[in-house]
Amino acid sequence: MPVLPVPVHVLVLGGTTEARRLAEILAGDRSVRVTTSLAGRVAAPRLPPGDVRVGGFGGPEGLAAWMGEHDVDVLIDATHPFAATMSRNAAEAAAHTHVPLLALRRPGWAARDGDRWHSAGSLAEAAGLLPALGERVFLTTGRMGLAAFAGADLDPLWFLVRSVDAPEPPCPARTEVLLDRGPFTLDGERDILRRHRIDVLVTKDSGGDATAPKLTAAREAGIPVVVVRRPPVPEGVPVARTPDEAARWVRRRYASG
Repeated sequence: MPVLPVPVHVLVLGGTTEARRLAEILAGDRSVRVTTSLAGRVAAPRLPPGDVRVGGFGGPEGLAAWMGEHDVDVLIDATHPFAATMSRNAAEAAAHTHVPLLALRRPGWAARDGDRWHSAGSLAEAAGLLPALGERVFLTTGRMGLAAFAGADLDPLWFLVRSVDAPEPPCPARTEVLLDRGPFTLDGERDILRRHRIDVLVTKDSGGDATAPKLTAAREAGIPVVVVRRPPVPEGVPVARTPDEAARWVRRRYASG
């Protein structure tokens, strides 16, 4: 393994399993100082090793200023695949400070034989598809953006909303909240679909294994799934698919000093 200059300060924009794993890998290398930034939207986040900061930066200008003040050498955008605003801010801040930027994105899901998937470009588009697909909705898009499902035209539908923390209004008129955090099991997802008589599932294309069992359970039950497409990574930003790949990118970048 190449020896890196001391210290290389890596700022990881985190909040995902991949971000925590990357922090674990980098924190084990004494040539690297790793700081993980968390948005603070989850009440009790799982903290990674290394330094941790919580809260927003104040847009791309604030992020660029923080990076300059703390001598950040490399920026890793390991936020949720749907954190489009933060990804844009990271790209702008990296360009302004001339700090190299890498996006860490787990691969998206792919439909399999037997899946009844309906693609949507946004939560609002997903909401518009629901009346033709079912009446009892398992909504697994998180607690943000529920207003898209709160329109009067959806009032006849019943929603089971699963999120880590309790959602805030506006919410769908007929809503039951299930507070839970992944990873989820296939047996558990089967039980939810059966017990709540779910006939349509809504999810974002987050990718990964932690929340994928719901897709298998829906396939087995013949339930349609509305899949919200993820936004693209900002143009020109290189992408790593795994934490190990991201760590190798950091080491290759700085192996020569």
